[in-house]
Amino acid sequence: MIDLTVNEEQIKAAVQRARERNIVIPTFKQQRDPSLIPDAIKNKLKNVGLWDVDPLNLFRITWKNEPKEKGGLFGKVNYIEFPPELTGVKARIIALVGKYFPTGAHKVGATFGCLVPALVTGQFDPIKHKAVWPSTGNYCRGGAYDAALLGCQSIAILPEEMSRERFDWLKSVAGEVIATPGCESNVKEIFDKCWELQKTRSDIVIFNQFDQQGNHLWHYTVTGPAMVEVLEEELGTEGRVRGIALASGSGGTLGCADYVKEQFPEVKLAVSEALQCPTLLLNGFGGHRIEGIGDKHVPWIHNVRNTDMIVAVDDEDTMRIMRMFNEPAGRSYLKKQGVDPKLVDQLDLLGISGIGNLISAIKMAKYYELEERDVVLTVLTDSMELYGTRVKELNEQDGAYSDQDAAADYHGRLLGAGTDNLEELTHYGRKRVHNLKYYTWIEQQAKQLDELNAQWSPYPDYWEAIHQQVEAIDERIVEFNRRTGLAD
Repeated sequence: MIDLTVNEEQIKAAVQRARERNIVIPTFKQQRDPSLIPDAIKNKLKNVGLWDVDPLNLFRITWKNEPKEKGGLFGKVNYIEFPPELTGVKARIIALVGKYFPTGAHKVGATFGCLVPALVTGQFDPIKHKAVWPSTGNYCRGGAYDAALLGCQSIAILPEEMSRERFDWLKSVAGEVIATPGCESNVKEIFDKCWELQKTRSDIVIFNQFDQQGNHLWHYTVTGPAMVEVLEEELGTEGRVRGIALASGSGGTLGCADYVKEQFPEVKLAVSEALQCPTLLLNGFGGHRIEGIGDKHVPWIHNVRNTDMIVAVDDEDTMRIMRMFNEPAGRSYLKKQGVDPKLVDQLDLLGISGIGNLISAIKMAKYYELEERDVVLTVLTDSMELYGTRVKELNEQDGAYSDQDAAADYHGRLLGAGTDNLEELTHYGRKRVHNLKYYTWIEQQAKQLDELNAQWSPYPDYWEAIHQQVEAIDERIVEFNRRTGLAD
């Protein structure tokens, strides 16, 4: 459960800070349905850029932003469909697009779901506390950004081998940036740094994306309904939603599957990871290059009972396809293969983890032999806007990308994606994955065994209780805004 205990003294400080900085906080319901946002705020947003560090952009933490750099308001969910000419499968693969969130990634939603409940209950004091954002990439960016909008100080923690774009941007937003040893999969080193900070500093509150149920709840409440809206628009009378394919990551985005499964009980969830670090598939370990998906443990907030398949994606496939989607020779080759030029020109909407999600969706569709009326959903967490240096690095390392490279990658790595390195989970397959939580969270991170067991209960009381907290959180947000005097 998310702790909603009220600290009245610290709420006063938070209310005062919000009043001084003209901060109005949106409810989860408004982020799910922006038509509920007051017209006065929409009018002000017409003069605000999508990435501006402006409290008004809290209202742009939604899947429904107009795809504009400045002044955009709201419309339908942003999504894109990948046709058979690109995927090699008959099934329709549809992806929600994360580029049009502030910061260019949907993690601003996850971090909002973690920080705001603590702020409006007074558990986080923006005057004396700093929010710590341990991350393998976009989460600490989203956390630092949301903290700045909410008048809070922050500390970002991420591995030293993450893309230069992340570090350069963080320096302008976060109060402190800490680089931990290793790459994408070195999550324990991040946890160790958090323990060190807890022992040496009294001015911090740690929002660990891997164990904060606000992360799960935001995606259940906002991303899940966004997916259902897309399905209602696209399925028609004959269509069937058959799958959701998502990287494990922090486990937060997987919360959307809990919501979709409530509306479409037949849908299956495939959870992917890097083949170079097959923790879920083989209890394995290692380093990899699919930035943003985390590894070497099962997140505390991953509802494993709802997972139907594990898919391992080769990071070499993601890097080669990244070049094909973004190099002139690759795009030219795709157009020659009959891929719609308009779609080809939009392929920079996929960041590295988005490409990994696309591959896992293709593998899932092939495994279940899905047909033309079947739909598989996925998410593009971010875009190539955050990975430009990776393309340059590969050019320097491997040489220019040619037509021959494009042909090999299109036929071998995209259309040729197979059903290897995956597992359809039985009941005991799921239990094996769930049991891995013990070693990280009970032995290392001081979680309670009773809660671990409650997560696995055949009765979904644990997860339903979390989902039901959104109403209480929204009530606290409304009351907080009333106390600032800015609600109207």
